[in-house]
Amino acid sequence: MKVAFISGTSIVNSDLFATWEVRTIETAYGPVTYKARGEQALINRHGYAFPLPPHSINYRANIRALVDLGFRDIVSLNSVGSLKAALPPGTFVSCSDYVGLQQGPATFFDRELKGGAPGIANNLIPLLVEKLAPEFTIHTGKVYVQMRGPRFETKAEIRIVKEWGDVIGMTAAHEADLCTELGLNYNSLALIDNFANGLEGTEVDFAKFKELVRANQQRVNRLFARMLEILG
Repeated sequence: MKVAFISGTSIVNSDLFATWEVRTIETAYGPVTYKARGEQALINRHGYAFPLPPHSINYRANIRALVDLGFRDIVSLNSVGSLKAALPPGTFVSCSDYVGLQQGPATFFDRELKGGAPGIANNLIPLLVEKLAPEFTIHTGKVYVQMRGPRFETKAEIRIVKEWGDVIGMTAAHEADLCTELGLNYNSLALIDNFANGLEGTEVDFAKFKELVRANQQRVNRLFARMLEILG
């Protein structure tokens, strides 16, 4: 199946993609480096040099590259924090809607009085949910709350937004907006690496976050290996 993946630094640097060819494509918004094998491609949203923080990612270049490469179906894997006690770290979710109020989004409509209708297609999620079971349970229909970054949210901010959705992150809303603008099918998968700051007695900083991501690396690798089998 011709499908592209967007993911973070940990999965791109894993052994799972060690044999994939590294390529670069020039777009109207800048160059994008990606890995490819057969009809599949993988973009590291944070780049291959110094990892870019969420607010500095060239989202338009990444999504434009996928269009220029002929992709229509996109599967995104995001690291998120949980806003719900019932969704503990280690849980996989798929978001079907999102809140993105804090930061003006990147858009392809800079010179048009136009805005795309928001949405997440999730056209591949039913297949993935079925085929990944029983090894993996994907909790579907969740709401993603996007914040600015690069810092984590304050405890006061979390108290305000915890009723807005189920998980919180810094990247998926921008990607979903841009995919919709260009007619791509955005599919949301996310791994909960932590409770949001202050919830369930936790405190979050970047060092703790990296430790939590590393602790979940093997599960993410296995999930991706199974997805490549299913979509291969």
